[in-house]
Amino acid sequence: MSFTQDTHEPSAPPPSPALLLLEGRALLELGAFAAARPLLRAAPRGDGHPVLVLPGLGASDVSTRPLRAYLRECGYSVHGWAAGRNLGRRGVLEHVVLPRLLALRQSHRRRVSLVGWSLGGILARELAKRVPEDVRLVITLGSPFADPGATNVSRHFEAASGRRATVDPLLRRRLRQAPPVPTTAIYSRSDGVVAWQGCVEPAGPQRESIEVRCSHVGMAHDPAVLWAVADRLAQPEGAWRPFEPGRLAGLVYPRRRATA
Repeated sequence: MSFTQDTHEPSAPPPSPALLLLEGRALLELGAFAAARPLLRAAPRGDGHPVLVLPGLGASDVSTRPLRAYLRECGYSVHGWAAGRNLGRRGVLEHVVLPRLLALRQSHRRRVSLVGWSLGGILARELAKRVPEDVRLVITLGSPFADPGATNVSRHFEAASGRRATVDPLLRRRLRQAPPVPTTAIYSRSDGVVAWQGCVEPAGPQRESIEVRCSHVGMAHDPAVLWAVADRLAQPEGAWRPFEPGRLAGLVYPRRRATA
């Protein structure tokens, strides 16, 4: 990926300093995950297919441990990316993520579902575009694929990856293009790290967005997020339907139209 300034399309502003400060509530969300564990066991059960979980910028598999443990309880064969910290460096898609996916595909002899948090979600989407025949579905958690420059972590990205954090217009259009597999984008309007507008997938055939109320840092252990991920993964292959929260609607899943 090459990074230069996009001068053709307006970018959403990064989240406000107040929202960034509220990211500290991720600790409370971790407590809510522990308290909600018995209820979360009632989520739809999985069929054992492989799931690859990709961490966000600067994070490793440690950050996705609660999510992966929960999905194993739901009946999936869950795997981290096993590549240390995700520093967003050039070539990570071709030399790290793609070989990991193909190895899981070969060992399980089944298509692999991808769950990516933040930058990990952008990698998941691009991976599904490369080898859609090997990917069952994609779920992104707070991933700014539609506006990757509207974040509060640009300096961290530049320091970690050695690249500029502004996005070339051609790359920006490519990142916005949905993968040719079922795709769910989970986002929060109170995200303090990335602008929520850049995390929304316009509704379409096998495409949807689910709004939750949580922090960016807590997204991989928030109970509402985990339930939605389990529900989406449990769909029979080839029988995708939009998410229906049922009685939970309005309490943990705001029902309003997502507009970027």
